[in-house]
Amino acid sequence: MKIRFGIGTGSDTDPGELPALVDRLEAAGVDSLWFSELVHAPAVDPFVGMAFALARSERLKVGTSVAILPGRHPVLVAKQLASLALLAPKRVLPVFGLKPARANELDLFPVTGRRGSVFDESLELLRAVLRAGEVDFDGAHFSVRGAGVGKRPARPPDIWLGGRAPAAFRRIGRYGDGWLGSFLTPAEAAAGVSAINVAAAEAGREIEEDHFGITLLIAPDGLPDGLAAQLRQQRPETDPADLVAGSWPDLHRLIDGYLAAGLSKFVVVPAGGAPSNGFLDRFGTELLPREN
Repeated sequence: MKIRFGIGTGSDTDPGELPALVDRLEAAGVDSLWFSELVHAPAVDPFVGMAFALARSERLKVGTSVAILPGRHPVLVAKQLASLALLAPKRVLPVFGLKPARANELDLFPVTGRRGSVFDESLELLRAVLRAGEVDFDGAHFSVRGAGVGKRPARPPDIWLGGRAPAAFRRIGRYGDGWLGSFLTPAEAAAGVSAINVAAAEAGREIEEDHFGITLLIAPDGLPDGLAAQLRQQRPETDPADLVAGSWPDLHRLIDGYLAAGLSKFVVVPAGGAPSNGFLDRFGTELLPREN
């Protein structure tokens, strides 16, 4: 499996800092840069961020960690992804989720009907339009005739999905090309990989073995009390140190566990905010040697 490490911009990355960040990652040979869907935050919009980073670089991959699909028309999303993939082949890594991380942003992605059902159908239509010249589609939530996006890349971008609930694992197995989890212990990640593979087999599909990854937060100087308290409230049965790294040695410990669980792609995000120069220096020293 190809082990790769990318950097997540985090919620507090000022858009004005993005040019220097992209230039530095490109020059350092970092694999990828990831943009989260955080509307009420300084962070740049993920599709705008991807387009900017791709235009400014020649090798750097870009991804969403994660963007919300239900609440967007899948044909329009397919057009965006096809355009990016044509402009920057093999460098677009879309990951979609069911709902935003922040509850106060849910109303910005309205759906008619059950959100999970809309998500499933959105993925069906999105994948169909990315793979065919014209698509006729009749579903419970979408109906289109002759839907297409014009010229398409020879190989459409893989569609990865987030989530950590049983329903998410079933959805990934049926519709996804990969999984990017978050806030999971290595043991939970291993169980997720197994559940996804079972769901894929039941759907007559197979997820490539190196298409499993996780977003990891690191607080190099120790977990802040507020973050630790939040994790204990959300996951009272789990030690926060098994979800977020409180040091670079702790990050390596977690990575070792995730590798044993079958994960090989990592998006590392500084828990304190935007990636600083010190963080980027340490990222290169600590993690790039672990790639293969």
